[in-house]
Amino acid sequence: MLLLLYTLTLFDHFHTKAENTLCQMMGDPKYPLLSKDGEATIGGIFAMHSKETLPSFEFTQKPQPLLCSSVNLPDFRLAQIMIFAIEEINRSEMLLPNVSIGYQIYDTCSSRMSSMSATMGLMNGPEFPGGETCNGQSSIHAIIGETESSATVILSRTTGPFKIPVISHTASCECLSNRKDHPSFFRTISSDYHQSRALAYIVKHLGWSWVGTVNSDNDYGNYGMAIFLNTAQKEGICVEYSEKFYRTEPEKLKKVVETIKKSTTKVIVAFVSFIEMGLLIDQLSIQNITGLQIIGVEGWITSKSLITPKSFQVMGGSLGLALRKINVEGFSDYVLKAFWDTAFPCSEIQGDSSQYVINCSRYQDLLGLKDYNEDVPEQRYSSHVYKAVYAVAYSLHSLLKCKEQEGCEKGLTIQPQQVVEALKKVNFTVKFGDRVWFDSTGAAVPQYEVVNWQQDSDGSLQFKSVGYYDASLPPDQRFVLNTKNIIWARGQLEKPRSVCSESCPPGTRKAAQKGRPVCCYDCIPCAEGEISNETDSNNCKQCPEEYWSNAEKNKCVLKAVEFLSFTEVMGIVLVFFSLFGTGLTVLVAILFYRMRDTPIVKANNSELSFLLLFSLTLCFLCSLTFIGQPNEWSCMLRHTAFGITFVLCISCVLGKTIVVLMAFKATLPGSNVMKWFGPAQQRLSVCVFTLIQVLICVLWLTISPPFPYKNTKYFKEKIILECSLGSTIGFWAVLGYIGLLAFLCYILAFWARTLPDNFNEAKFITFSMLIFCAVWITFIPAYVSSPGKFTVAVEIFAILASSFGLLFCIFAPKCYIILLKPDQNTKKHIMGKTSFKT
Repeated sequence: MLLLLYTLTLFDHFHTKAENTLCQMMGDPKYPLLSKDGEATIGGIFAMHSKETLPSFEFTQKPQPLLCSSVNLPDFRLAQIMIFAIEEINRSEMLLPNVSIGYQIYDTCSSRMSSMSATMGLMNGPEFPGGETCNGQSSIHAIIGETESSATVILSRTTGPFKIPVISHTASCECLSNRKDHPSFFRTISSDYHQSRALAYIVKHLGWSWVGTVNSDNDYGNYGMAIFLNTAQKEGICVEYSEKFYRTEPEKLKKVVETIKKSTTKVIVAFVSFIEMGLLIDQLSIQNITGLQIIGVEGWITSKSLITPKSFQVMGGSLGLALRKINVEGFSDYVLKAFWDTAFPCSEIQGDSSQYVINCSRYQDLLGLKDYNEDVPEQRYSSHVYKAVYAVAYSLHSLLKCKEQEGCEKGLTIQPQQVVEALKKVNFTVKFGDRVWFDSTGAAVPQYEVVNWQQDSDGSLQFKSVGYYDASLPPDQRFVLNTKNIIWARGQLEKPRSVCSESCPPGTRKAAQKGRPVCCYDCIPCAEGEISNETDSNNCKQCPEEYWSNAEKNKCVLKAVEFLSFTEVMGIVLVFFSLFGTGLTVLVAILFYRMRDTPIVKANNSELSFLLLFSLTLCFLCSLTFIGQPNEWSCMLRHTAFGITFVLCISCVLGKTIVVLMAFKATLPGSNVMKWFGPAQQRLSVCVFTLIQVLICVLWLTISPPFPYKNTKYFKEKIILECSLGSTIGFWAVLGYIGLLAFLCYILAFWARTLPDNFNEAKFITFSMLIFCAVWITFIPAYVSSPGKFTVAVEIFAILASSFGLLFCIFAPKCYIILLKPDQNTKKHIMGKTSFKT
């Protein structure tokens, strides 16, 4: 309890003392490297030195100030152009008339520690104003800096709560576009969102689908590479590896170089800061890794300090995006004389030399640049600092209500938040023609040159412009790249190839390799009936129903139409046998006609024999209707002709069989059967049997007739032109009726085969019907299973085989007797033999 009371008393003591104490700075104040007083002040933070020496932290005495060394010429030029722009504005009678602008420029020595110290120095000033309390008002109206994105993020987050505007000339990290986190941040350079996408467009435009990536392990590199990888994926670009390192991580750098050495890609996208790129080039040079096509960013692509004879062997032919080179008129002369005479302290010894040494020793290394300005034309960021200074000036001009003749209202107090709002509205054109304004994220419109590292005939190295990317133009005009002017890696004039798998030619499709990126694939030929008519096709397209793929699988062609034609060998053979059968039948008919009065012709009704020969002739000829290209009439004719002629033929054979049976019955005592089956009845039976088939055919043709049909299902690669049956019931009814008559005829003939007669036709009819039935029974499975035109050939074969069977079995024995055994062609012989048998 006593301890608590003591603590509260002590706290109250210190609180009362603090209320009555002036603001005091703890530690030594941080002074700017370059400064000038003015009615309005702009701060600047630049890394004018690249190395920082830390003092000893033994905690036995007060630490000494940090020591900076190794002049960083590019950033020193940025500080110079900031002063040049401020002095130019101070001389202007139109912009901020009668108001002088001062500046405070701090050196960060490329160190986060010094950067933070410089930020606090700008926000607080070297001394606090007098008074009972701190007024909390910064003497800086805006800050220009920093050079690197990560340092700028720290600067923006530190100044953000105090609404102090920060305008960067080089911090391009997309992370700074977040207005919620960085509400008072602006930049005269565009966001890396555009640069990263432009890099992907370059890679895509040049046909490279297999790349490696390296980036700095900081905000600049990580955010930029993330956008590139996302865009590359959408553009179909595959990344073999993605490595990153930071300048203070030599082991990671070695790992990156080893990865590059083992990789198969020939293209590397390096989203790397200037310092990291120098380290990477050194390692690549040490290990003599050459022949790689490097794609770079504005952070290093135009840095001449990176080019040496040894590094050019590694980096020669590099391609990348750079800021436009703009010559600020008068700046080159300014850095030679005016700057050293008016803005740079300690350029001449004045007064006590010992005091000079004490006060000006830290400027000694900068004095070596007094007579050097050859690098000024290559300073691509100078114009961005120049535009940043003018943006602040125009903001102050509007806030101070300046008028050209009347001047500005000097009594107004300008808050940093007011400058932030004014910067959002600025829109002006600088003297070299660029329009300055900030978009909703506080960035400028992206405008890049595409530059190429080339060597002239005299051996000098240069950055040659080979294209541009300008987001202010319409989408189809933003990106231009002249590949004819590019010198590639190793000085080659031919563009290198960098793909995981070679392009799949037309006729093939891509098949992804398991476990590898989509750019690694095998080329699989398209299946039959499918095509791909473009390179690197992901899928093959199915040809339309009546088309088929050609041999190369890159075009759909009309399918071959197949039908049994008169010109092919099979068709010729079938026509020959059809005509041969027709001719043979006609010869038999002629022979029978000449021998019509002989007993063997008269036997068993010669009228039926001639009708049978006529029907056989029609059977042989109807097979011709099955040959040739099917059409509507031929399809209807072939099946009906076949059905009717064969029924006519079988009816005649059936009539002859009945005649044999009736003749035997007539020889029995008291039999008068023949009067019921005389010639008139025979003719009538043939007509009736045939008429039934005609009716079936008429019904078939009326209800659902056969029609020509393109069959694309049986063979995928060709069209079978055939006759569709229309009604299958009609077809099988026709065939079934023929089979019924043939079976009936066979049964009667088989029954009459043993009847006594010198010339009994029943034996031959039985054998002919046996052949007929065998042919048509085997026809059914052969017809169903035969493909294409062979279906028609099987049907023709069945017609011809059964017709030849009837012709030879019934008429060959009679012809044999007529031609070779005329002595047996007598009534006496036939009757005598009959009597003997009886």
